[in-house]
Amino acid sequence: MENTATFDRLLKIMDDLREKCPWDRKQTIQTLRQLTIEETYELADAITEEDWKSIREELGDILLHIVFYAKIGSEQQQFDINDVINGVCDKLIARHPHIYSDVIAEDEETVKLNWEKLKLKEGKKSVLSGVPVSLPALVKAMRLQEKAKQTGFEWDNTEQVWDKVQEEMKELQEATHTASQDEIEAEFGDVMFSLVNYSRFLNIDAENALERTNKKFQRRFQQMEALALEEGRRLNDMSLTEMDILWNKVKETEH
Repeated sequence: MENTATFDRLLKIMDDLREKCPWDRKQTIQTLRQLTIEETYELADAITEEDWKSIREELGDILLHIVFYAKIGSEQQQFDINDVINGVCDKLIARHPHIYSDVIAEDEETVKLNWEKLKLKEGKKSVLSGVPVSLPALVKAMRLQEKAKQTGFEWDNTEQVWDKVQEEMKELQEATHTASQDEIEAEFGDVMFSLVNYSRFLNIDAENALERTNKKFQRRFQQMEALALEEGRRLNDMSLTEMDILWNKVKETEH
């Protein structure tokens, strides 16, 4: 009952805001869209940092957006929050027959395979059709590969995938000497796609791994800038060799 009371409190606040706040009253599904995307990325950042306090806060923000969309949907006589919740409940029950019916699924891969088969029965023409067009390319590559895997379109082992990475890297290197810029870009994309595939076989989230490296580079570079300022200099005035010395100093402090 406590969960119900807490959720009802949020719904009541949403009603108040929609009625009394000029900003909230003005919002539409279109104006909320970009804000929702930003909130999703903020949650992703918090997850990457394993910042549980921020994860809790960002989940609240996303929950608010869900309630906000449902409120607008109700005003437009399209759906309300109960339709949203019941819809996902019905979907979960239908797609987990190994729990709510007599289907047997003894491992995770069987569950995923059954999930994709059920989605096709629901009318989807391709196992890849559920991948959003607007997903960032790295995440999209991972999702496309995961979904294709459910049809059996998958390498047998990690060694085969690494061989494919090396093959694509060789083709890219050759293209840099003979091909057009467009062809080089295409070969580079193939390398990236094969590396994402390799990450899956290593049980690594490629997007998260790259973001961790982005954050590490940013942290080290900013520390390098600070060291240069301590010497009364700026990076623009230093040689690459001098900057490399500072970079190594920063790295040494992390060990």
